[in-house]
Amino acid sequence: MPSRPTLPRPAPGQLKWWVIGTVGILGGIALAVWFGLSATLGQPSWQTMGYKVVSDQQVRVDFQVYRPGGTALTCTVEALAIDFSPVGTTTVHLPASAQETTTQSATVRTTSRAVTGQVKRCS
Repeated sequence: MPSRPTLPRPAPGQLKWWVIGTVGILGGIALAVWFGLSATLGQPSWQTMGYKVVSDQQVRVDFQVYRPGGTALTCTVEALAIDFSPVGTTTVHLPASAQETTTQSATVRTTSRAVTGQVKRCS
């Protein structure tokens, strides 16, 4: 019968450092996850659902916003040129509501033809 391969044993006196190192790494991972979650929970989030270039001077942007507790928000929507430089922005005010998720549409006036539109931020 073939023998099973075994893991090499740590050198004498080194086991405690392997345990301390493993616990330290796991603690660091847990701390990073905690910081990541605490920074994002309870914050608004948004997603651009689509856009339509209406003309050389207008872009319509459809987007969805999640606002915790239905709080009032102000979103900045921008239109971008082919080189990703902004060619127009507009502000959309979302009043407080019982609904936490809402879908909105914004028309952005542009200084030149845009190729895309997106939500830049909501706060």
